[in-house]
Amino acid sequence: MAGGAADCSFWERLLARQCRVYELRNKERISVAAASKLLANMVYQYKGMGLSLGTMVCGWDKKGPGLYYVDSEGNRVCGDLFAVGSGSMYAYGVVDSGLRQDLSVEMACDLGRRAIYQATYRDAYSGGQVNLYHVHSQGWTRVSQDNVLKLHHQYQDEKK
Repeated sequence: MAGGAADCSFWERLLARQCRVYELRNKERISVAAASKLLANMVYQYKGMGLSLGTMVCGWDKKGPGLYYVDSEGNRVCGDLFAVGSGSMYAYGVVDSGLRQDLSVEMACDLGRRAIYQATYRDAYSGGQVNLYHVHSQGWTRVSQDNVLKLHHQYQDEKK
């Protein structure tokens, strides 16, 4: 997520609550597409009122993996790869140089970690933590949580 911390936190909590209500009513989980559409519709009502939100909604449903970008203007885009926030140009630079279709999960996680590291290290407005998750058919797994400074020293040592 990117934007105002309060906006992101509020809208993502509200989305989680709406998704849970859907699950209780329908006895099945909401699809990734429907969850992203729900968020886009909720924030669109406040378009032009100063919300600051850019987030990725991702998950795995009956159709397989899904990834959507939603922002505070109500825009919603489906895609295979997104980076959001002021550090995203640094993340895209790393991903563009290392993305291949034959990456193992471990290699993809390393590429993602390096991309997020570059975004957070080079951009003054990004956080100091790299939180990495693997989304799969059984849900999601936290892969790692690293301090950017620790990663910086690790990557500098690799160059030597």
